[in-house]
Amino acid sequence: MSRTGKKPVAPVSGVTVTINGRTVSAKGPKGELSIALMDVVNVEQGEEGVVVSPANDSREARAAWGTTRALIQNMVTGVSAGFEKKLAIQGVGYRAAMQGKDVKLSLGFSHEVVYQAPRGITLAVPAPTEIIVTGIDKQAVGQVAAEIRGWRPPEPYKGKGVRYSNETVYRKEGKKK
Repeated sequence: MSRTGKKPVAPVSGVTVTINGRTVSAKGPKGELSIALMDVVNVEQGEEGVVVSPANDSREARAAWGTTRALIQNMVTGVSAGFEKKLAIQGVGYRAAMQGKDVKLSLGFSHEVVYQAPRGITLAVPAPTEIIVTGIDKQAVGQVAAEIRGWRPPEPYKGKGVRYSNETVYRKEGKKK
């Protein structure tokens, strides 16, 4: 039994969730998102919110039950409040700057990396060593943050690179003489 799947998705003021066949869509002040449902889960609108249940007792249905509920919850949270990931840059000469709507990264390469934000994602650089990724789609925000971090992940000896602001980089000692 899925503990996550049992909980209904609570209604949020200003967000309307509509179920149309095998599609669930959420519309709120920040935008609109929709998701196509798998055949092994059922979704109904209840008094306490959107209720997800497995269509049968198969292993696939039980696996998709909690996942579907979490995806619907992320849609509701995204269109009401949005999602945000903060990245921190550490290293001598490593910095970021806005270039229109794109971010220009100086990460120790012979060239500067220009990252173009996909549709629905907003990038901000409040300081040369900080990048903020915001959007309504949780998966897209995480993907963009991971792609930016992927250009220069933090290395374990000096800690240089791009990291999530809440990430802990475990340091190695290095050579001894």
